[in-house]
Formats: sequence, structure tokens, C-alpha cells
Amino acid sequence: MFNRVLMVCVGNICRSPTAEAVLRDRLDGTGIAVESAGLAALSGKPIHPLAEAVLGEHGGSGASHVARQIDRRLIDEAGLILVMERKHLQAIDRIAPHARGKTFLLGKWQGDVEIPDPYRRERHAYEHAFRLIDESIARWRPHLSPR
Repeated sequence: MFNRVLMVCVGNICRSPTAEAVLRDRLDGTGIAVESAGLAALSGKPIHPLAEAVLGEHGGSGASHVARQIDRRLIDEAGLILVMERKHLQAIDRIAPHARGKTFLLGKWQGDVEIPDPYRRERHAYEHAFRLIDESIARWRPHLSPR
């Protein structure tokens, strides 16, 4: 199984910190570390207020999140890398071609669904992204660690 999962999106302030918080909650007690980073991170920024609000309505919190840029070290340390869109797969491949076998769409088990970026959109876009993230993580959960 995996000992470290890295969630990746673009800015690391909406989708990946939401996915990090949801997966961390689902993996509580398993010893699996969950982190997130961005391909063009708004480094040092907190989770977007709408992402935090939607996450909070579902019992989660990203209050301690600080956005950071992905780098080769994070890629190398991760046992599994989950991305939101197909173009993120290509971006990871350009940074670290050796990570191809451990990098997948978060929506892999839902027919390779992509999680659309809600950034600079209305609240319903954040709610939609949360639903897709939550459903995708539920599908990944059995593949990550015994219950």
C-alpha cells in the first residue's frame, strides 16, 4: 500500500487542499500521510474562502492549509499522486517522467472524470467540485489501505 499521497491541482488553494482534507479524514488512523501542492501554486496563500466554507459544511477544515509549489522532492516522496485534470498528468510527466506509474486522475474509478477548477467562479462551482472530490475519494478509499 501507499504511505504518502500527494494531491495536485493548479493553484493549491481550491481543489487539492479540499481533496487533502477529505482524504486525510477518511484515512485517519491508517498512518498514510496526505499532502497537496500546485503546479502553479499561489504559494503562501490559504485555502480559498469558498472552498473552506463548502469543506466546513461537510465537517472538514482546511484552515491550516498553506499553498505550495510542487517540486521533484514531493513527487519522489509520494507513493501515489492524484491530479484533478488530464493536463496535470502531462505536467507531472514533464517534471518527473519516472512518476508516470504512480500518477492518476482523482476521478480514475469514475471513468477518469476530471474535477473542474472552481477558482473565480460562483459558489455552486465549489459545491460541484466538492461533490466530485468526495465521490472520487470514496472510490479510491478501498485501494489505499485496508479498513
